[in-house]
Amino acid sequence: MAESANPDNEAIAHQLERLAELLELAEASTFSVRAYRRAAALIRATPAPVAELVRRGEVRRLSGIGPSIEGRLQELVATGGLREIEELEDRLQPGLVGLGRYLGVNPRRAAEIGRHLRISTLDDLRAAAEEGRLREVPGIGPATERRIMTALAGELRPSVEGRTPLLSRARAMLQRIADEVSGVVAGDVRRWRDQPRELAVVTWAPDPGPILDTFAGLAEIVSVMERGERRAVGVTVDGMPVELVVAEPGAFGTALVRATGSRAYLEALEPLPIAIDEEGVYAALGIPWCPPELREEPFRGEPPPLVTVEQIRGDLHCHSTWSDGKASVREMGEAAIELGYEYLAICDHTRNVRVVPGLDAEDVRWQAEEIAEANEQLAPFRLLHGIECDILPDGSLDLPDDVLAGLEWVQASVHAGQRMPRDEMTRRVLTAMEHPAVSALSHPTGRLINHRLPNAVDLEQVVEAAVRTGIALEVNGLPDRLDLKDEHVRLAIEGGADIVCSTDAHSVRGLGNMPMSVATARRGWAPPERVVNTRPLAELLARRRT
Repeated sequence: MAESANPDNEAIAHQLERLAELLELAEASTFSVRAYRRAAALIRATPAPVAELVRRGEVRRLSGIGPSIEGRLQELVATGGLREIEELEDRLQPGLVGLGRYLGVNPRRAAEIGRHLRISTLDDLRAAAEEGRLREVPGIGPATERRIMTALAGELRPSVEGRTPLLSRARAMLQRIADEVSGVVAGDVRRWRDQPRELAVVTWAPDPGPILDTFAGLAEIVSVMERGERRAVGVTVDGMPVELVVAEPGAFGTALVRATGSRAYLEALEPLPIAIDEEGVYAALGIPWCPPELREEPFRGEPPPLVTVEQIRGDLHCHSTWSDGKASVREMGEAAIELGYEYLAICDHTRNVRVVPGLDAEDVRWQAEEIAEANEQLAPFRLLHGIECDILPDGSLDLPDDVLAGLEWVQASVHAGQRMPRDEMTRRVLTAMEHPAVSALSHPTGRLINHRLPNAVDLEQVVEAAVRTGIALEVNGLPDRLDLKDEHVRLAIEGGADIVCSTDAHSVRGLGNMPMSVATARRGWAPPERVVNTRPLAELLARRRT
């Protein structure tokens, strides 16, 4: 246990995330795991030193910090660590679990191997395999033994099947690693790929040894699979491989280009010249510098002007305490002003969503008064009175026409009945899009990454309808949605439809997901003029058809 310390917010959040990871391995309740992850995110976003709030007994003023988490925070501030983390690490052997996942062995089986053979490291596992001891573990037969031995011998490139980390979590983890080694995030994450598998960090040093040692000792890396003179591959507790490249000082640019682009993109550029930075690589190739988001397919031309976060004037999809949001209308507006926005659309749910509170016609009228009052206080900033209105199974909308006509921004959304056959789902969505009050189609495919497949809607017909009606198609920035995804954004742009980059924020912190939405739009080759919320408010409101 560490001695009493003064941990900063990042250190506290990191410990809570570590505890959440271990609780997940221990098959604790999903509620507990999520609570610690939410607390970690909240602490990172809190401007005040959380350690001081803990010492003054004021930490429970932060929304989401209950007595259980407060107790953990008191221990962290008093000792610099958590005894529960030490106990769970000793019992669960996360290094072996992460290594097992990487090799295709589920966490429970990996823990059984560790307990039965009394091993905890990669070297231990390799020795046990070579000695033929794996089959001493109940449930491991010849086929599993062969797969593990083949992967350990390097004859088979292991891969993590099924679930991938959310891009937001992968970015946060890689950024922590990059900060520790003074490096740059690369791989799928630098390209903002929605389901990243190739995780990489690039740095440079004349002597790579100390940096490789630092990498091996990071909390995020539970085992090191490979280590060469200037390269190492570590494994996270999720079984995801993370590559660290330590370039020669004069070749950093080449290493970064190589670690960023997809295989197809790089093959079209080979051989790569040696250069100190990326600009030098592209100059030597005689082609323009290419934004990382476009380094997916072979491309040597002039990149188009892509939308940027700085060009976004407002967020057109967020929630408040009127439905399932965590902040009031005014609090969301104040947070938007802090982000430099000119406007923000409050789009709470309607009743048909069912799983969370929703608004009926009377609620909408009452909410209008609160938004008008907030606008008087926040001017010249403008809160738009909007709604996220459910599309019912027959394509009608979940509010009366006269109520919808009085709103300034209407998001039409499918929530219930998402497994409709393709023809029925397409008809349902197209019918709703013909309604004159609709401004945008929310998360058009309804996917949830790792949890729910996209709806069977015909997106080509949706794009055609969007062009005909002037409805914007949403690029939803929630980390587990990113919907439309990149390839669908490109379909929309090439088909002539406009898009809207939104966060679907349910809290003040959620407004910070705009870069996720914008990066997805950039991967779909979206220029700023095709993103409706890059436009001034008057021009935006002039789009209304009612």
